[in-house]
Amino acid sequence: MPLKRKILIADDDSEDLEILTEVFNQLDNHMSIHTVQNGSQVFRYLASIADDDLPCVIVLDYKMPILNAAEVLEKIRSEERYSHIPKVVWSTSGRKEDMSRCLNAGAREYFIKPSKTSELKRMAGIMLRYCGS
Repeated sequence: MPLKRKILIADDDSEDLEILTEVFNQLDNHMSIHTVQNGSQVFRYLASIADDDLPCVIVLDYKMPILNAAEVLEKIRSEERYSHIPKVVWSTSGRKEDMSRCLNAGAREYFIKPSKTSELKRMAGIMLRYCGS
């Protein structure tokens, strides 16, 4: 039996983690969601799991301690094991420099964290599409 599809979310804001996790579960309750609070935990977690258990998408908050999303993307880009995993950034930062840095480092999307639930569901739906059906 194949392992459950997994999403990795890295965000140091526990409320944002909880809200996004809840929305993902509403949209697809067959996903397994793993959360971490900073960029270095992304690498520790990924290194601890088997190739066939890697997440189908990695969601990164831009403003995390230790390594921000751009730094994670720049570091992860050089690791072949993770090259096939889509990475998206969600952030309160709408700075063009932050967006450009993340997109140039390999992010597929850069989302501004929405204030409306309907917009969050739309954004989460886009992220889930990277996991396939």
